[in-house]
Amino acid sequence: MSGQYLAYDYPLLSVFWSMLWFFLWIMWFILLFRVIVDIFRDDDMSGWAKTGWLLFCICLPFLGVLVYVIARGKGMGRREVAQAREQQRQFDSYIRETAKSGGGTSSADELAKLSEIRARGDISDEEFRRAKELVLSGHGSSQSTGAATSTSGH
Repeated sequence: MSGQYLAYDYPLLSVFWSMLWFFLWIMWFILLFRVIVDIFRDDDMSGWAKTGWLLFCICLPFLGVLVYVIARGKGMGRREVAQAREQQRQFDSYIRETAKSGGGTSSADELAKLSEIRARGDISDEEFRRAKELVLSGHGSSQSTGAATSTSGH
């Protein structure tokens, strides 16, 4: 019969305190790992300094993390912001490069357009040959073929 009353032996306040301690325990590990990552990320520290901080944080974790955050917390925030900016810059650069290479037309597309224009009789064989050389040399673009088309129409 005492098993039936087991659920009532853990009051609501105890549940709250248990959840609070669990949350603090998770927060502690997050802070510990962020400090360890920051130790390795800091390029200004020598290898011996990194080893010392790491041993301090592993052997005396509460005191080590507390002292590290007090002594190097401002730099920790700056390094975090610098890394986020660098990641954003790399992402923006990747997007620009992808947009450049994906948005343009290939030389095969340019040659196909030139062939169609010549087949319609809009450009002469000589103009086709010059435009083809430009495209194959990498200097041709859709603007140059458009210019060749508009000049031959007059």
